[in-house]
This record gives sequence, C-alpha cells and structure tokens, in this order.
Amino acid sequence: MPIDNNENKEFKPLIVAFCCNWCSYAGADLAGSSRLSYPADVKIIRVPCSCRVNPLFILRAFQKGADGVILCGCHPGDCHYTTGNYYARRRMTLLFSMLDYLGIENGRTRVEWVSAAEGVKFSQTMNEFIEQVRSLGENVRLEDLRCKNN
Repeated sequence: MPIDNNENKEFKPLIVAFCCNWCSYAGADLAGSSRLSYPADVKIIRVPCSCRVNPLFILRAFQKGADGVILCGCHPGDCHYTTGNYYARRRMTLLFSMLDYLGIENGRTRVEWVSAAEGVKFSQTMNEFIEQVRSLGENVRLEDLRCKNN
C-alpha cells in the first residue's frame, strides 16, 4: 500500500513581511545579528516606507501563495518620512475590511510597528504571527492555482 507523503508533512505557512527600510528592516537585521530566531518561512520585502506598500501588493502576495502577510513600519510619529506610517495605517484599515468582505480570515494580515532597536520584538512578532497563521491553515481563498508548484 503506497504511503501518502502529504499526510506526514507539517504545514509550514509562507509569510510575506513588508518591512520599512529605516526601522523594521533594521530591526530584522538586529534580530539576525543578535542570533534571535524566527522561521525561515518569513520572506522579507524591503520597502522605503510602510506607506509605499500598495494594498494590491498584499492581495498579490495572497494570490501567489502567501498564507499570511505582515506590514512592519516605524512607530507612529517616528517615521523617516514624517507621516508615512499614518497613511499606511489608514490604508491597511480599509484593506482589512475589504479582505473581511472577501472572506479572508482576520488573522492572516497584520500591521506592526517595530523600531530599529527592537530586534527582540521583531523576532517575537514573527514567531507569534507564524503560529497564528499556522492555526488558520493553508490559504486557499485568494490563491491562484496557476501559481502552485506541482
């Protein structure tokens, strides 16, 4: 009797993290240089500012197979571009309501403010988010089957 390999595989969620260059990306770098661990399934995309993340980027990440998407930026009031993270926060609030309308679980997206000095917070946030998405299971709602590797 053949053994089904899919039953033995543990689900490893693919997470896309959009990180601003000035704070969150530097926080990720500090987490790495401090040897703090977070899963390798987190794919970091470096952006100049959190406000430069178009909501369509997040929808595209889900379409391409991401199980969760997190946006990390500077703390409000500390943005290198003065008010960029305020725009990002407003945009993401609207996107979250649209994702709710589309039937995407609330826990698949997240916005987090992480400064360059918060490597521990970056690591903890990524580990918590991975566990949250793992409990939700694989994303199949917005997934484009043509993007799957067979």
